[in-house]
Amino acid sequence: MTSTTKRAMARRFDRETLSGYVNPVSFLQPTGIEWLSLGGQSLLLSYSEIKAVSFVRDFDAGVEGERRVFYTRPKMAGLWVGFVLRDGERLEGILPNNLLGIEPYGFTITPPDPFANTQKIWIPRAALQSVEVLGVVGRAARARKPQPAPKEQIGLFDEEGRS
Repeated sequence: MTSTTKRAMARRFDRETLSGYVNPVSFLQPTGIEWLSLGGQSLLLSYSEIKAVSFVRDFDAGVEGERRVFYTRPKMAGLWVGFVLRDGERLEGILPNNLLGIEPYGFTITPPDPFANTQKIWIPRAALQSVEVLGVVGRAARARKPQPAPKEQIGLFDEEGRS
């Protein structure tokens, strides 16, 4: 069995941002996040100390200064959600419209800027003050076709229905 690790940056409440690697399938443990530092050290980060884990393309580009909210209604399909973290920071993203995919320890969202360094963000439940659904984004509802009138019904304004 092969192990796949992804580049990630963990933003913490009281300390600097950590750069390292996580296995996206198994990094969520009952007591915290399984983390592999750049130096090869295995750590277990407590959920209570983590603001967010950003899955990034490149470590050097960082995550600071990236857009945290949508300027207009998003175009991606899913649930448009707003988070308020314990320290008052506001963050928005898109949750998949399949609620079976929600993890027990937090939420994985697609951030507002798809071209930034951050591809996905995982936010632990312990870091949240509130979560609000701002909208449901998806394909437009199809217009219903009008159903034809039954044949046995007489028309009110046609020639056959007048007496």
